[in-house]
Amino acid sequence: MSVKIRKSLVATALLGATAFASSNVIADPLNDIQKVGQQTQTAAKKSQEKIDNLYGQSQEMIAEYRGLIDETELLKVYNDHVARLVADQNAGIESLERQIGTIDKTKQDVVPLMYRMIDTLEQFIKADVPFNQESRLERVERLRSIMTNSSVTTSEKFRQVLEAYTIETDYSTTIVSSQGSLEQNGKNINVDFARLGRIAYVAQSFDQKHAWVWNNSTKQWEQLGEEYLKPVKSMIRIARKQAAPELIDLPIFGAE
Repeated sequence: MSVKIRKSLVATALLGATAFASSNVIADPLNDIQKVGQQTQTAAKKSQEKIDNLYGQSQEMIAEYRGLIDETELLKVYNDHVARLVADQNAGIESLERQIGTIDKTKQDVVPLMYRMIDTLEQFIKADVPFNQESRLERVERLRSIMTNSSVTTSEKFRQVLEAYTIETDYSTTIVSSQGSLEQNGKNINVDFARLGRIAYVAQSFDQKHAWVWNNSTKQWEQLGEEYLKPVKSMIRIARKQAAPELIDLPIFGAE
């Protein structure tokens, strides 16, 4: 009996050991599978993070690329603009170089012209109605002095010569009056002068009993009749802006 019990115990022990061994055998593969699954999930998570990082970097690169494209287009437009400016400047430089090349020749032509203009102006003043003659001839002398002044540019000299001509031209369109003296029969008579452009240049004594007109052909003052006393007086008042302009009868000498 005892032998059978021992055999049964041995058999039971063997069965239990076998079952335990079987459970260990089954448990190990499951653990391995779980570990593999966890590793797979971890690897997948890391892969997704890498993918997300790569996607973000790619978006940044795309945005940077587009910005570079836009900047390149703007730079191209600007470069084209600058190129046109440079071309225009080059054309201007070429034009200036051509002009500079002709400056010496221009000076050679202009300087003699200015001297002729000054001489002509002096001759004209001496031949003209003798109003403000002293100051007008002084202007001519100043022009001659400027011509020999090395500190004055040629262009400034030419400007002043033209200005003198403009002043002389303006004298033809003004009506002015002044006071002075007139020599008649060896006597100096205090008179009022009045000038209408270069058309009429008259004088009247302070007592308004005598009047004269300048005859530029004879270069003399000629006495006027009594019928001109009132018109000359009116002309003097108009020149002084003491009366409104009106039609008046004055002796006019024809141009020669």
